[in-house]
Amino acid sequence: MGQCYNLIMKKFSIPFNKPSITNKEKKYVLQALYSNKLCGDGAFTKKVNNLFKEKFNVNNFLLTTSCSSALDMSAILLDLKKGDEVILPSYTFVSTANAVVLRGATPVFCDVEKDTMNINANLIEGLITSKTKAIYVVHYAGVVCDMDKIMAIAKKHNIYVVEDAAQAVGSYYKGKAAGTIGDMGCYSFHETKNYAMGEGGALIVNNPKFLERAEIIREKGTNRSQFLRGQIDKYTWQDAGSSFLPSEILAALLLAQLERFDEIMAKRLNIWHTYHTQLKKLEDKGLIELEKEPVNGSTLNAHMFYVLAKDIEERTQLISYLKSKNISTAFHYVPLHSAPFAKRILKEMPDLPVTDSYSARLLRLPMFADLTNKEVEYVINSIYEFYKENR
Repeated sequence: MGQCYNLIMKKFSIPFNKPSITNKEKKYVLQALYSNKLCGDGAFTKKVNNLFKEKFNVNNFLLTTSCSSALDMSAILLDLKKGDEVILPSYTFVSTANAVVLRGATPVFCDVEKDTMNINANLIEGLITSKTKAIYVVHYAGVVCDMDKIMAIAKKHNIYVVEDAAQAVGSYYKGKAAGTIGDMGCYSFHETKNYAMGEGGALIVNNPKFLERAEIIREKGTNRSQFLRGQIDKYTWQDAGSSFLPSEILAALLLAQLERFDEIMAKRLNIWHTYHTQLKKLEDKGLIELEKEPVNGSTLNAHMFYVLAKDIEERTQLISYLKSKNISTAFHYVPLHSAPFAKRILKEMPDLPVTDSYSARLLRLPMFADLTNKEVEYVINSIYEFYKENR
């Protein structure tokens, strides 16, 4: 665009993320405030549970205070302990690994695929030992991992699979909702996710052997859930647990977001495809690589849109350039195997060449439902300007 367009856009600041809040969210939160039921598992929580069951065929859905809490619950349910090993990608948020190490188990980091940044299913079996208890997969950018292959490996070696589906709410794999394929699945409703409640998450219990205990752990180690259903006349301390229930205020916020599911999804998909289409010329010229559409039976939920720069130096320059244009971007995870804590707990550093290379090059662009067409166009044109000035 011309100088005039740039002068106009410099009046605006394009954030990396902004939750989409409408009068519906405000209405439901106020209703929760005046309901005389502010603690968890009230009417709004039940409506969220029913919505997931009806819309996504997600059963045994337990709303939690965060995806981190859901991951922690999964590790407790698996009875992870010292001496156990859990295979997971290094390219993930720290919560995936924290759930493992907080139980005393050892994370075994696996490299990722180039096209998806998901755990490379072809490398998993080579990491399995007699100590392997589980595989924690992460559906990066909402693209579901190669679950057919992963579940076959898990069945062959009699180990569990937990899906970290924090970014994959609304994604499917061969007709099944993300998070419903492994023994357990974990969702996030953090403010940076497609559907937000500020802080929040959910545990989906697909293996029935874990369901009763999951309810107990979530309810501070008591069988209160059975009491509320009228199955027992009093509830008591049954197991070690904690308070993993979010308040009704947050559940009300999430319900409003989920009732706008199709609207929010459509807006995000439009932004994703606009980025992909308009930036394709730069990829064709070999200047950048673009996030790819899923090809393994996974659907796209447009959780993010990322580009891959030539190297970390170019990415740093691009971040700085876009910042000068009032555009907020972000790189993503620093690989966990290279973190200070990992160096303290691992006996030797794994060789993860794809993780190291791609994590140094990846840059996430602004992505949120209320991002306007003009703002998207401004981001795209600014990227073109950067490569024009730096060729």
